[in-house]
Amino acid sequence: MIELIDQFIRYMQIDQGRSQNTLQNYRLDLIKFSEFLETENVEQINNITQQHIQLFLAQLREKGYASSTTNRMLSSLRQFFNHLLREEIIDQSPMTLIDSPKKQKHLPDTLSVEQVDAIIDAVDINTNHGLRDRAIFELMYATGLRVSELTSLKLDELHLSLGFIQTIGKGNKERIIPLGEEANHWIERYLEEVRFQFNAKSKKPTNAVFLTQRGDAFTRQGIWKNLKKYVQLANISTNVTPHTLRHSFATHLLENGADLRMVQELLGHSDISTTQIYTHISKYRLQEVYRKAHPRA
Repeated sequence: MIELIDQFIRYMQIDQGRSQNTLQNYRLDLIKFSEFLETENVEQINNITQQHIQLFLAQLREKGYASSTTNRMLSSLRQFFNHLLREEIIDQSPMTLIDSPKKQKHLPDTLSVEQVDAIIDAVDINTNHGLRDRAIFELMYATGLRVSELTSLKLDELHLSLGFIQTIGKGNKERIIPLGEEANHWIERYLEEVRFQFNAKSKKPTNAVFLTQRGDAFTRQGIWKNLKKYVQLANISTNVTPHTLRHSFATHLLENGADLRMVQELLGHSDISTTQIYTHISKYRLQEVYRKAHPRA
């Protein structure tokens, strides 16, 4: 099973061009399924049946896995078994009659404009790392970048004089995102005053835009850790992740009259139905404001 998983991962990487994050999720999901098969004493790939899949799903539910996680695992299994079919390693897929559980509908967490300002203002710009962090969070809120897109952003993808950046998102899709004056200003300051100092400490020079104080490219965990610190300094008690800034970016655009199609392009969503969740957030906020402000609400 492990050898087949490795072959599948290589196929998805080389032939399909999937990102490292996606490949890691595939591997973790399939390893978890492989461990389940061991407990069921299933040794041959052709002996896996629909009943095994259903029992695996039942165990996931018993362990409290969210439907979104279960759906992701099912997607990994479908792609894996479809690959085995194409390679004629199996005769039929046990996934044929398996339905995905319904997704639990929930609105993503967002921040108010005032909360975003409080987080950004909590950064001490009198230090080198503070000036860098200010540039990072200004950029994230100004563009809605995913944290993986931010950490992989390269110097030649910045076009500050023209007021935009390039980024490569999911599915290796390139998109152009305009920059506001505020974000542009702080990125320029970071590049002129700080980045060269961090880069001088690096044992392996990189063209990544944002560097740690040791001169290394940032990781997603590093961005999250820094954001958490400023959230606490801003006395915000709600759960805030880098993706919260992306959600807030989209919501605030729509609340201020932006076209849904434009927001879809800025976020890099392939399907506009993914973007439409933000219209529900805007309506919810309007209802909250109305209930609090209108005397006959």
